Amino acid sequence: MIRGFFRLVGLLLLAGGFVFMVYDGARWVADQALRFTRFGEFWNDIHQSSQQTFRAWVESHAPWLWSSIARFVLDQPVFAVMGVLGILLMVLFRPRKPLIGYSRS
Repeated sequence: MIRGFFRLVGLLLLAGGFVFMVYDGARWVADQALRFTRFGEFWNDIHQSSQQTFRAWVESHAPWLWSSIARFVLDQPVFAVMGVLGILLMVLFRPRKPLIGYSRS
């Protein structure tokens, strides 16, 4: 049950990544300038105070984590972050291979 839920979340993240790739591509065609929507900008547009709270929490527990990893992820395009997370969830929670010669019941 939980495996199916996480696969659904992964599939929705993949779909969201595809939507943002199309959005950035359409904006590129319209503006004649390639500019990707960054994950940090998207998070600010959705809920700005949660990003500030997350930053304060990370800096209080591991300051090196914010400067090295979190800022790197926030500077990446939204479609890349959503796509990688979606693929990771789909791979981690894929169905088990059937056992040959054994029944599961």
